[in-house]
Amino acid sequence: VQLQASGGGLVEPGGSLRLSCVASGRIRNINTMSWYRRASGKQRELVASQNSDGSTNYANSVKGRFAISIAKNTAQLQMDGLKPDDTAVYFCHADITYYLGDGLMREFFWGQGTQVTVSQ
Repeated sequence: VQLQASGGGLVEPGGSLRLSCVASGRIRNINTMSWYRRASGKQRELVASQNSDGSTNYANSVKGRFAISIAKNTAQLQMDGLKPDDTAVYFCHADITYYLGDGLMREFFWGQGTQVTVSQ
């Protein structure tokens, strides 16, 4: 199982970006997909997550501006009203049940980071 993230870039304050994270492999079920970020000099923080039942969770700092969605093994993070404080490397993370031989395994996976820079 692999996670492939994309969609970062440079945007002006108030602008929008959409991040995508595609999970591939012999996936049985995606239990949770999340986006984390790590800004320079700060600890990694959870930005948004969505469970398999559709329930979502957002960091207070992004509520009302970011939206996570999952469809067909792809998690997207729509980021609107971006602020300079949103500048960070964003990572996707997933709790996945997958086929291994004749059985099932459940593990956490990380995608590679994608840089989001909000600046004029």
